[in-house]
Amino acid sequence: MVGFKNRYMVMEVFLDPNRELGVDDPIILTYILVNFGEYGLASSLGSFQVKYVNPITKLCIIRASSEEHQKVWAAITLVTSIGNCPVLFNLLDLSGSIKACKKAALKCDELKFEQYKLVSGSRLSPEVIQQMHNCQEKIKFWSTRSAALVQCTHLRLVY
Repeated sequence: MVGFKNRYMVMEVFLDPNRELGVDDPIILTYILVNFGEYGLASSLGSFQVKYVNPITKLCIIRASSEEHQKVWAAITLVTSIGNCPVLFNLLDLSGSIKACKKAALKCDELKFEQYKLVSGSRLSPEVIQQMHNCQEKIKFWSTRSAALVQCTHLRLVY
């Protein structure tokens, strides 16, 4: 059995803190289409998937094939706004294995949540803490054969 070679990108999304990451508009796919055409989109769709989105820390994991990950990364870099809201993506980690991706994502998520707690102070609700715990548990128990990783939100990163 031949395995597919994938790359996993752990990215943080900088946008207005009062805005949420949504799930309705496939913004990354739109930018791939605009910048690389129909052929670029079709070649990227084979293994492209937003595996995880954390609406609290604005962290996401994106999977792309090893042949197409640079195209996906370039398209993500070119995203400057979602709707009328300016946005910036920052690549935190690029890995070729799920194990390395999990490790990096957990570390980044924990650090960003600590920062979030400092900024929120006493306004941090138990619901937010529980939601964050649920998101981290999904990363911890993610495996290649289980599709259970990700739906902290849904399978599309968007606004």
